[in-house]
Amino acid sequence: MPNGTSHCPRRRHLLRGAGATLILSLSPLAGAVARLPSVLSVRIWPAADYTRVTLEHDAPLKFTHFMVENPDRLVVDIEGVEFNSVLDSLARKVATDDPYIKLLRAGRYKPGVVRLVMELKAKVAPQVFELKPAGEYGHRLVLDVYPVTPADPLMALVEGRKDAVEPLKLDADNKPEPVPARNEAPADVAKRPENAPDNLAKRTDKAPEAPEIRTSRKSGKPIVDRLVTITLDPGHGGEDPGAVGQRGTFEKNVTLAVAKRLKARLDAEPNMRAVLTRDSDFFVPLQMRVQKARRVQSDLFLSIHADAWVKPDARGSSVFVLSERGASSTQARLLAQKENEADLIGGVNLSAKDMFLARTLLDLSQTATINDSLKLGKYLLGELGSINTLHKNNVEQAGFAVLKAPDIPSALIETAFISNPEEERRLNDDAYQDKLADAIVRGIRQYFAKHPPGPKATLASL
Repeated sequence: MPNGTSHCPRRRHLLRGAGATLILSLSPLAGAVARLPSVLSVRIWPAADYTRVTLEHDAPLKFTHFMVENPDRLVVDIEGVEFNSVLDSLARKVATDDPYIKLLRAGRYKPGVVRLVMELKAKVAPQVFELKPAGEYGHRLVLDVYPVTPADPLMALVEGRKDAVEPLKLDADNKPEPVPARNEAPADVAKRPENAPDNLAKRTDKAPEAPEIRTSRKSGKPIVDRLVTITLDPGHGGEDPGAVGQRGTFEKNVTLAVAKRLKARLDAEPNMRAVLTRDSDFFVPLQMRVQKARRVQSDLFLSIHADAWVKPDARGSSVFVLSERGASSTQARLLAQKENEADLIGGVNLSAKDMFLARTLLDLSQTATINDSLKLGKYLLGELGSINTLHKNNVEQAGFAVLKAPDIPSALIETAFISNPEEERRLNDDAYQDKLADAIVRGIRQYFAKHPPGPKATLASL
């Protein structure tokens, strides 16, 4: 009897545990725990630089990848993932004009493994990596397909100028002609009414005239001894939409539209040529934007954006340049933080080491470039003030990663607040985009009129 009483409570405890285990195994919760990860969506971003395939999923994945030749294929095996209609639709998502991908398909390879096979049009250098949730995105498996031999942007730039205006030679004494005296003060932000802000352009209904350019007395043509190269950087792109307006306008689309209009105007200048860091809807890592500018020996770097704020009444244009000592305002610091997070949202393979970026960061002790950037920013801000309200009457500074080229004057232009309903409407207006492009060109011309570019390789003669 004592033994019986001593074992009864233990037996009841074991029976309760077994019952609880049985109930748990039959409950919906147990099924949820055992459910396989699922691919929620697939997005493909083709571009001349590379093609990106993104698989968004609801849990981390285990995967391996390898290349197969004859024909060239990229194979990715994903373990423990559910094969669903999203994966089954891969073949229909590849565009026929994709520069690198011929076909993409998926299927069950063996129990518990889904195989993705990417048939290629050329030899590629793939990068396959996973991204943690960021912004509105969940877990992402990224397949970046890069060409083995990347296109040379410098040669493309030179070849594109063969039929364009050639650099003009200086007069016989090899000295530029002096600028003729003018009765009217030039549109220089340094010369304002005493009561006006230092760099605020006077608002007028009449479109400002373009500043004069030094010309030869003999030919009457602009005096240049080499081609001036300007890199235009449309902010965001691809996986990274940037800010979104109340009407659903994506910042990435506005910045690309303005940049294309600006490029057309700069290319029409007799001594200027513009290049784009992206010419369609795809993502470019921040350090790659800087690298592209340096590869074409750019004289200026302009990053185009459309600002956003928590309050819809914020409005106006702004110009920012790099700072070595911290942000000039809280807003500048927050904006730089937001823009620098673009790599987290757009997705960068952090395992791929970039010595260029490290070298760039070490070169930031150079202050001359920042000083030149401030001068450029003042001219741009003055001209933007002629077509729109200025959010701040001075050029602001912060640690923008995209402005960290040590040898290229760089500025980030916030064209307007896309979070403001009125300015969002204007940003979608073709006429206003034209005004933006014209104003920026005037600012650039003013900068070069006062600060001619230093000696570099003469691109047009390469």
